Amino acid sequence: MSLRKSFVLRDAVHGDIYLSHEERRILDTPEMQRLRGIKQLASADLVYPCARHTRFEHSIGTLHMAQQMIDAINRNAEQEPARCLGIGPEEARIVRASALLHDITHIPFGHNIEDQTRLFERHDTAPRFQAMLGLSTGVGRVLAELRLRDEVLAILCPEGTPALPAVPPSWRQIVSDTICSDILDYLARDAYFTGLDLTYDRRIINYFKIDRATQKLYIDCVKRGQLREDVVSEIVRMLEARYYFSERVYYHHAKVLAGAVIAKAAEHAVTSGALKAEDFFHLSDEMAVERLASARYEDPQIRRRVQRLMDGFRRRELLKRVCVYSYAENREIQAELVELYFTTKGLEARAQKEAEIAELVRMATGADVEIVLYCPAKKMQLKEAQTHVSWPGRATLEPLSTYAESIPRLADLERSYRNLWKFYVLASTRDRAVLRQIQRICAQVFPRAKNVYEVPA
Repeated sequence: MSLRKSFVLRDAVHGDIYLSHEERRILDTPEMQRLRGIKQLASADLVYPCARHTRFEHSIGTLHMAQQMIDAINRNAEQEPARCLGIGPEEARIVRASALLHDITHIPFGHNIEDQTRLFERHDTAPRFQAMLGLSTGVGRVLAELRLRDEVLAILCPEGTPALPAVPPSWRQIVSDTICSDILDYLARDAYFTGLDLTYDRRIINYFKIDRATQKLYIDCVKRGQLREDVVSEIVRMLEARYYFSERVYYHHAKVLAGAVIAKAAEHAVTSGALKAEDFFHLSDEMAVERLASARYEDPQIRRRVQRLMDGFRRRELLKRVCVYSYAENREIQAELVELYFTTKGLEARAQKEAEIAELVRMATGADVEIVLYCPAKKMQLKEAQTHVSWPGRATLEPLSTYAESIPRLADLERSYRNLWKFYVLASTRDRAVLRQIQRICAQVFPRAKNVYEVPA
């Protein structure tokens, strides 16, 4: 590494990781230290008890993998100077800082609160990064002193964000492309801490290059005019690992249920005015749980509902599944369900439908039950297939998905991802008779949807 070393960290996944003096200053800011309290996999430790690793060490690992990519890019540029570009020391300084900071805007249980309930804008929007890296924050002042702030923002914010300098596309792709330093770290890290043997061959890093003409990052799949099937196979194997993590960890039903509890409690807190979006921006996981439980709710009914949810979360007494509407059995109405209930404008409609079902349950059984409609992802898609590759006989770089017909395993993965989609009806009762009654009510409320879940006898 050409950057001057300041100190070394021993990482459980990658071994020794070297940071510069500047990177240590960034790491020591309160905003970065907060990430020690944000678990990478949120509530997945309810299923995999050792999966308590945080976004702090993931951020350091992402910097390390960015350097591994830079080293490979530079080796390839030395071998093919007429075709490939390298990354110089000053460029590496900017890219490494961006990799270290890429998750700094994450909030506790962010994917549940932002992506799934649509309460707040996503963590990776320009306003969120500009606020977190603003001059009023410790990390923003450090970046300004190091003269890194504008370039780091240009990498982390969406392309085309006004008032930011233009940067080569490869800088952004190293940090946040489809196959990038982020996924290269978290796949290895999640495998280590869940104990799942779902890894990739790190040799894939050797094939990263930057095209001199377009300054785009790509994976070279061509050798002497022929397709390197071993490289394509390794890309697909990496994507398969990502799929199996989605199936076994990211969308495990217990993790989904825990996420739904937090998301519904946050929804109650925000829509009632007890908390605001910005109240979450500087919290850790434990602080968020405490704030949700102790916030001042003017409506005593809302206070009781949130307290019941948070008490259950702490005891691992989660919401129970009532209905599961899978993609396979509901593909004709999937888009309609998402549009109705799982977009920003669908928040009110979802709350009204939950209240309608709860009232029907109360009338039928006398039980006061919290009903939650929940969808872990609006739609499932294999985003990683968009990484650019070279291909025999093609003069331009294209996304890997362009060649899906030539890669049957890739097409199979895309179908498998879509089939992971589920729409849940959840309830805060363990009474199986009540659960079965809720199922009957849901059959009337959602007459076109086909439930694939059976309440245990």
